[in-house]
Amino acid sequence: MQQSGVPYFSQWETPGMTLPVLAEGSKALLGDSLWRHSGATTIEEYARWAVNVCGMACLKMILAARGEIHPTLELARACTAYGGYVVNELDASIKGLIYAPFVRFATDRFALSAETMTGVETSAIPDLLSRRRFFIASVNSGIRWPEREPPSKGGHLVLVTAASQGAIRFHNPSGHDAASQADVTLPLAVFDRFFANRGISVDA
Repeated sequence: MQQSGVPYFSQWETPGMTLPVLAEGSKALLGDSLWRHSGATTIEEYARWAVNVCGMACLKMILAARGEIHPTLELARACTAYGGYVVNELDASIKGLIYAPFVRFATDRFALSAETMTGVETSAIPDLLSRRRFFIASVNSGIRWPEREPPSKGGHLVLVTAASQGAIRFHNPSGHDAASQADVTLPLAVFDRFFANRGISVDA
């Protein structure tokens, strides 16, 4: 497959932070010198949020494809106001992305046409993309290592930009190197091992 032409953004401001985060957890992000670009007010806020914003990175890429650049945490704050994230200040946990509020947010704020999709067979993704330009797919984050067997499906979001009967192309906000970040192309059968059969179709 050819390159998508869709701008790529990591969920970290420094795209090479994936392996440190996997090794050390979110505290690794306290060393991300580019954190201010995220829209966070402090580096601590950035480190807390960045591990949860794969969905906002996907939205940022969709908006960038039509020429708009929005800081990732600004998107996250606005989406939280719609209920797309639930923030617990007692234990500092962040729950999300919650699909239905995200769809309302994307529609209201950016005039995107978006729809929550469940029970999506991997083989149906090419047809889905013929009707809407993008599909934000729930996959296991281990898809960065497609040769490995994932322990489960879902839990992480990637932006699917193209699919045929044999292969699928996507941007992964937490890819660990160039080959696993932008315009990743995998056989549909491999993608299926990670895909939770749900996501959000979006037309910009």
